[in-house]
Amino acid sequence: MKTNFNQVGSWRAVGKVAAFIGLFISSTVCLTSPVLPVVEPMVVTLRAGVTGAEIQRALDALPETGGEIVLPTGTIGVRQPIVLRRDHQTLRGSGAATVLSLADDANCPVIIMGEPVNHPPRTVRHLRVSDLFIDGNRQHQQRELWQLQGEGSQIRNNGITVQGVSDSTVEQVTAARCRSGGLVTTLGVRRLTVRGLDAFDNEFDGLACYLTTDSVFTELFLHDNPGAGISLDLAFNHNVISHAVLAANGLGIFMRFSRENQFQDIAIRNSRRYGVFMAHVDQQTARGLEAAPQTECVQNFFTNLTASNCGGAAFRVNNTTCVNNIVIGAQFTDNVKGGLSLAQPDLVILQ
Repeated sequence: MKTNFNQVGSWRAVGKVAAFIGLFISSTVCLTSPVLPVVEPMVVTLRAGVTGAEIQRALDALPETGGEIVLPTGTIGVRQPIVLRRDHQTLRGSGAATVLSLADDANCPVIIMGEPVNHPPRTVRHLRVSDLFIDGNRQHQQRELWQLQGEGSQIRNNGITVQGVSDSTVEQVTAARCRSGGLVTTLGVRRLTVRGLDAFDNEFDGLACYLTTDSVFTELFLHDNPGAGISLDLAFNHNVISHAVLAANGLGIFMRFSRENQFQDIAIRNSRRYGVFMAHVDQQTARGLEAAPQTECVQNFFTNLTASNCGGAAFRVNNTTCVNNIVIGAQFTDNVKGGLSLAQPDLVILQ
C-alpha cells in the first residue's frame, strides 16, 4: 500500500489539536470539580468517675458516621451491658488501668458488640474495642444467661459477646472472672481480628467461637479457666489462631464442627485433661447415639503445636469421622496419657 506522507502529517496536526483541547477540558473539569472535605471521626473523651450508663449514652449519641469513645483510667461500674450496635463505633480504654467492673447481681454481659437480641437481623460492621480490663465479678452473679425470657435470654454473660458482626477488631483486652466466657463470638461473625487477649478465671472458657468464619485470633494468653482455654463448637470455619499460650485450663482446645482452620505456634501446658480434644456432635436417633451430619472436624492444620504436662493425652481425636487433620512439627512431652490418642489409627496426618 502506498503511504501518503502529507496525510500522515495532517493527522498528526489534528492529533495535537485534539490533545490540547482534551487537556484544556480536563483542566477545566479539575478546576471546577468540588473538593470534598475530609470528615474526621468524632472522638469523645470521658471524664474520671464516669458510669457504665454514661458510656452507653455517649455511644448512642455518636453520629451515624460513628466515632470513638475514650475511657479514663480507674474502675468503672457496669450494671447493664455496654452495647456497640451501630457501624463504625470504637470503645477505647487507657490500658489495663481502665477497668470495667460488673456490679454485684447485674447478671449481664459487660460488653456486647452487635445488636443485643437473640437473633440479630443485620450485620454490624467496623467496630473496635481496645485497651481495657474487664472484671466479670462471677462470684457475685447468679446465672449464666442475661435475661430469663424474651430478648437477651439466649445471650450469655461473657466479658465481651460479639454477635452478628463483621470487619471488626478487639485488641489489648483482658477478660477475667466472667460468669460464662471471657470473649465469645457467635451468630455470624466474619473477618474479626482479636489481638492481645488475656482471659483467665472465667466460669467456662477463655475464648469461645461459634458460627465464626474468616477471622484471626493472635497473641493470646488464655489461662486458669475451669473449662477450656479455647472452645470451638459449631461452624468455626476458615479461621486462623496463632501465637497463643494456653496454660492451666480444664482443656487446652475443645473443638467440634470445625473445618479448614489454621493453628500456628500454639503452646499448651498444664491442662487438667487434654491438650487438644477433637470430636463430632452426637445426636439421639432410633438406633442410638450417632454423629450429627457435617459436625465433624476435618482439614484443620496445626503447625508448631506444643503440649506438655497435661492430665490426659496431648491430642485426642475422639471420633472416626474427624479425618484429614494435619499436625506439622509438633512436640508432645510429659503428658499423662501420652501424645496422640486416636479413636482409630491414621486419623491424623503427622508431618
